[in-house]
Amino acid sequence: MALELPCSLITLLLLVQSVPYSTTAQTFANHYLGSFLTAQNDDSFWASSSDDFAFGFKQIGEGGYLLAIWFNKIPEKPVVWSANGNNLAPRGSVVKLTQYGQLVLSHPTGKEIWKADCSGSEVAYAAMLDTGNFVLASQDSASLWQSFDHPTDTILPTNTMDKSSKLVARYAEMNYSNGRFQFTLQSDGDLVLQTRAFPLDSANSGYWWSETVDTGFQVVFNESGSIYVAANDGSILKMISSPAGYLKGFYHRAILEYDGVFRHYVYPKSITTANAGNWSPLQSFIPPNICNAIRQRTGGGACGFNSYCMIGEDQRPSCRCPEGYTFIDPDDVMKGCKQNFLSQSCDKGLPETDVFDFHLMPNTDWPESDYEYFRGQTEDWCREACLGDCFCAVAIYRNDECWKKKIPLSNGRLDVKVAGTALIKIRKGNSTLNPSGADRSTLIFIGSVLLSSSVFLNFLLLVSAFLVVFRFNFWKPKVFQALHQVMPGMNLRSFSYEELQKATNGFKEELGSGAFATVYKGSLEYSDDTIYVAVKRLNNMERHGDQEFKAEVSAIGRTNHRNLVQLLGFCNEGEHRLLVYEFMSYGSVASLLFGSSKPSWYQRMQIALGIARGLFYLHEECRRQIIHCDIKPQNILLDETWTARISDFGIAKLLKIDQTRTMTRIRGTKGYVAPEWFRNMPITVKVDVYSFGIVLLELICCRKNFEVEVEYENQMILADWAYDCYNDGKLDLLVGNDEKALDDMKRVEKYVMIAIWCIQVDPLVRPTMKKVVQMMEGAVEVSVPPDPSLFTSSI
Repeated sequence: MALELPCSLITLLLLVQSVPYSTTAQTFANHYLGSFLTAQNDDSFWASSSDDFAFGFKQIGEGGYLLAIWFNKIPEKPVVWSANGNNLAPRGSVVKLTQYGQLVLSHPTGKEIWKADCSGSEVAYAAMLDTGNFVLASQDSASLWQSFDHPTDTILPTNTMDKSSKLVARYAEMNYSNGRFQFTLQSDGDLVLQTRAFPLDSANSGYWWSETVDTGFQVVFNESGSIYVAANDGSILKMISSPAGYLKGFYHRAILEYDGVFRHYVYPKSITTANAGNWSPLQSFIPPNICNAIRQRTGGGACGFNSYCMIGEDQRPSCRCPEGYTFIDPDDVMKGCKQNFLSQSCDKGLPETDVFDFHLMPNTDWPESDYEYFRGQTEDWCREACLGDCFCAVAIYRNDECWKKKIPLSNGRLDVKVAGTALIKIRKGNSTLNPSGADRSTLIFIGSVLLSSSVFLNFLLLVSAFLVVFRFNFWKPKVFQALHQVMPGMNLRSFSYEELQKATNGFKEELGSGAFATVYKGSLEYSDDTIYVAVKRLNNMERHGDQEFKAEVSAIGRTNHRNLVQLLGFCNEGEHRLLVYEFMSYGSVASLLFGSSKPSWYQRMQIALGIARGLFYLHEECRRQIIHCDIKPQNILLDETWTARISDFGIAKLLKIDQTRTMTRIRGTKGYVAPEWFRNMPITVKVDVYSFGIVLLELICCRKNFEVEVEYENQMILADWAYDCYNDGKLDLLVGNDEKALDDMKRVEKYVMIAIWCIQVDPLVRPTMKKVVQMMEGAVEVSVPPDPSLFTSSI
């Protein structure tokens, strides 16, 4: 259904005029009746006279086009307003200023998606102003409709919010649909941050208030960059943010972000080495700690049900699952967590207290999920009370007090200010439940019949014979029924060396080998099915004790992402250290990319995006940050759907420091190693960014990063050759006779530019993997990269 918006009566003076009916980017201000823009590959937009802002279409990943306003001179082109976040427009959609004075966004079929309705008004033209405000104006330049009256999640200087107006956070960073938080100046004058009754468009519960009831009149974002609640006479009632030193020479924006925090950002208009050209948050965001601020009776809180929230060093909330729980959707953590074990049965006569234990989490609580409360008790008493209660999922013990909590848990937070300890009830070794009461009754009945009959003797003989045959002829290791215990809180099986020796037929079929490990194909039996696995035997190991080795394996085992190879189990027996992974049927990217049958252009680009997403997860989204240290095509595997899966992540901490062959004191492989390894600099996630840049060039060009046999010397090092081709405007040389790539040269250019940014010598100049993903998906513009050898002064 189209969204109809009322017209405002604010008068603006618009001086600059332009030629109508243009559909391309331009720097004129006025666009007359009949003017239109079409959603297409390149951004189609109307710019303000200074080119600071633009109105038009932005492609959001593969999902469609957003009709939006953005900062046009900033490389990332951050969106400050959008019309159709809940309903992205397909390619070929048109936004048009009709002859009737309506601004209408239409589907290629002609169906209306959105409109700014000024029916009955004498609209003469539309204009994108240098303030970031898009207006529909009359012939005498009176504003009849303006985007400032209908903000989405952002306000800009000179923008005001009147009573009952609000900002609504987007659902996720790159999902512009309405999310779970809103920022509202209520009719009583109080400015409030609230959770929303998602997916409904209504408030749920407040978690910050300006305390300006009966006095608040407007929220003002003035030209000096200050944000405050003003009274009817214009006086300041509540200062929300003051720029202090960020007046002239900076762009400003204030946004209610998808995590529920309202932040004020500044960006230098003239980029220097000192300011680095990044959006900087001012130390005036509200609330200061959203994890502790949200405490509501309904809803999941700041992070979703069964999860908990904690504030990181960057003052941003991080959502995590407690031990024994995993995210329902790793790509959408706000959906919460689920138990990865069978919960305790409430069937009568089936005690299970011996198969449950507790994981302790100090300074953690889910304050609104308790159903029983006890005073004057010990922690041991609290444990036993929860253990014997089939409803109890977590117990909180604090100052001789005990709270029982049941799932779904809500409003979880971990903070030093939270007193007491959370006792998370989980199954020992992820064991399965005993038979249900009904099943047990059936077994008792059958047993009684058998015992009352002579048939029972024959039955015993048959069972005995079966067990003897099974023991000597049919015993095979069971992947989920092995004798060794599962690691608590995850499905990692601890295998014996003998089991893996049998599974691999004596380590007979080798899949590959490297500097520190050899990989063998194996098979395990599970529920009458054969599961193929890859068993990696580690050759050069740090001399960790059992606990240290298990801790590192545990960190790898907790990862869960579609672009990572899943670890199934391990062996830590004497001198034998092995890791058991799921088997990837299509092998490594290297074997295909540099073989006779190469992946298509589309497949190569999907592989590149998959690698980027996997690294983004390892660097920023998993529980403990993991630096891979050896990204290369040999460590990127492909499953049966051609999905790229990163392998060998997290293994660096398990290896000896003085490894030989391709890894000599340096973690990585020749040609993919970042320069800082050689310069005695701190090693950060940017080493993986560098390696990814090299791999991206290899995927684009279908050739190795270093080839001695090439004819021309300037082609021996792929990175140098790629930059020369880019700089000389000869990118077609990189893809040779690949017709699909030649037909997609705009993407070739964009990906080459991304790769050049990634291989900058100075790690500070390289983008994060998060930004790399955004650039590859089209959510962030790719600026012109510098020569990779520049910006070395900080090294």
